Amino acid sequence: MNCGLKALPLHRLTRVHILYIGKVMKIGILTAMSVEFRQVAAMLCETESIQHGPQQYLTGTLGRNQIVLLQCGIGKVNAAMGVTDLILHFQPDCIISTGVAGGIDTCLRVMDVVVGRATCYHDVWCGDGCDPGQVQGLPMSFTGDARLLAAATGIKTQVNIVPGMICTGDQFITSHDELKRIKGQYPEALAVDMESAAIAQVCHLYGIPFLSFRIISDTPGAEAHFDQYLDFWATMADRSFTVTKAFLESI
Repeated sequence: MNCGLKALPLHRLTRVHILYIGKVMKIGILTAMSVEFRQVAAMLCETESIQHGPQQYLTGTLGRNQIVLLQCGIGKVNAAMGVTDLILHFQPDCIISTGVAGGIDTCLRVMDVVVGRATCYHDVWCGDGCDPGQVQGLPMSFTGDARLLAAATGIKTQVNIVPGMICTGDQFITSHDELKRIKGQYPEALAVDMESAAIAQVCHLYGIPFLSFRIISDTPGAEAHFDQYLDFWATMADRSFTVTKAFLESI
């Protein structure tokens, strides 16, 4: 992506500037589950496993870029711990959270992709003076990096890619009542997951460009939505993750 930054003096280039000059980038990628990790790992060349404390990383290349891949585990604590360790030890130029999410809007179907124009928490309440979902002293939602978002939405693909809000909480949403509560609180929300906002919060604090890129594996609220989820991994995952590869190659 050419953003007209080549004329800046080298001493004034920040990590954010370097991200868009078109040079080789170091991209940190987090997945929650092993099935997601394996899909992304299969895309990489020249791989090497690196153990750092409790974290097992896989480094490699994808196109011209260097990749640091981590299966952080499910949930906000695992996600925050994983991305913090990745940032401190590998100094990536940007962070991508990828994998699957549940769709919570009727515009979405299984295999569609939601890219996080914003991420927020649906299970946080810090009391009077804070908005629902807001951690005191932080924004109510975390905005996805604009240029990563543009790269994601500019992919030439038959897959439906939709920018929107992703809501995060430590719950696998199965209840119709819980779905209605989240959608009522965040009418613009398109998807729910268990990691994106926690990763976004850490990236916000460290000033690292971030985007969540999530494939819809099921649509909570539909009949037999858990069967949708199982069927996704049985029959659709290999095709679905090709759009993740196209996104990573486009950066």
